[in-house]
This record gives sequence, structure tokens and C-alpha cells, in this order.
Amino acid sequence: QVRVVESGGGLVQPGESLRLSCTTSGINFRIFAMSWWRQAPGQERETVANINIGGNTVYVDSVKDRFTISRDDAENTLYLQMNSLRPEDTAFYYCHLQVGGSSTQYWGQGIQVTVSS
Repeated sequence: QVRVVESGGGLVQPGESLRLSCTTSGINFRIFAMSWWRQAPGQERETVANINIGGNTVYVDSVKDRFTISRDDAENTLYLQMNSLRPEDTAFYYCHLQVGGSSTQYWGQGIQVTVSS
């Protein structure tokens, strides 16, 4: 059974940090490219950061130099370190996994991140 579970969200003040984790089981973690997405109320879901099986990363401009995506293949876990958080980072954050060139993909259930003073 495949499980994809996000954790680490919550309520923080502007300028603070959070670390999201996406823990998986039931899959061959190493073959998946991974990404973090987010969706704010009334807005479309957007990609925040991607990491491929080689560890190469891509970020949306609004989070560059503040967020860091990483993966631990030994622990089957994806991370998103979020620093210098802003109110506009408030959203539901999702973990996404996909095998390159394949339709095999999984989504986590999402987790709320709220940045507010």
C-alpha cells in the first residue's frame, strides 16, 4: 500500500521558518522525481520546487533563496525548508511524486501553512 504523508506545517509569524516533510512508503522512492506544490484560497495550485532523481532542483521565483527542497533516499522522505516566510506563502502545501516519462504519480493529502502576525 502506497502512503504519502506531509507533516511540519502550522502557524508562524512573518520571517520565521518551517520545515515540511513528506514521508513515503510502499514505493521505490529513488526512481521518483518529486515536487512541492501549494494552493492558496481562490488560486490555482502552483509548483513551488522540484527535485529530480539526480538531486537537481528548480524553484519558482517567489521562493528562490528562501526555500530549499531536498530528498533523503535512505529515509524515503522529501523535505522543504522554508525560511523568511511571508504572508503570501500562506497556502495548503502538497507533496507530489512522479516517475519520469510515466503516468505513475502520487499526491499527499496536503498540509496547511499559515504565515501571519
